[in-house]
Amino acid sequence: MNKDELLTEVKFDDKGLITAVLQDFNTGEVLMVGFMNQEALKKTIETDEAWFFSRSRQELWHKGETSGHLQKIKEIKLDCDGDALLLKVESVGGQVCHTGKRSCFFRSVGVQEDVTPVAKKEFQLINELYQLILDRKVNPKEGSYTCYLWEQGQDKMLKKVGEEAAEVIIGSKNNCQDEVVYETADLIFHLLVLLAWHGIKPAEIIRELEKRR
Repeated sequence: MNKDELLTEVKFDDKGLITAVLQDFNTGEVLMVGFMNQEALKKTIETDEAWFFSRSRQELWHKGETSGHLQKIKEIKLDCDGDALLLKVESVGGQVCHTGKRSCFFRSVGVQEDVTPVAKKEFQLINELYQLILDRKVNPKEGSYTCYLWEQGQDKMLKKVGEEAAEVIIGSKNNCQDEVVYETADLIFHLLVLLAWHGIKPAEIIRELEKRR
């Protein structure tokens, strides 16, 4: 289905709205639920960024326009009845909920508090950190070390990657596990900054590793 076909297949309700679910493209995490009218859907398709219709304000709103936490559209899916949309997105800055949470669905009832598979949680954390690194470039904050790296540029990033890799080696030679863990965390962070510099997403590294498995 192409974009023009999508507009003809969508079934809006009697108020001219359709439910739209935002899902993280990389992790599969459900981020929020909103509503679109025809104009919001058209703008979403045209701009490749999420637009919604506010039922309380009775107006269109561009998700993340004021906060900078834009929702970049990767794929749009229409359900079998044509009355609900699934928007797979890459979330700039890693914040979707107005409360400051990553997702609007952060409260659970009737299940264990932590049921997320470890591997999924770990990748989610990496992805959120990567999105935060990108956000620091768009929305710099005074005193931020990440902003400092963005300002200094690639040479500084490369230098830090080299330094942290050397620290991991030293920690290993010292047979100090705590030191290896600490310095590896530093190395991974600086590698994520370097990936962001090149516009390479963590998911691309995962896919490359999957090829080698």
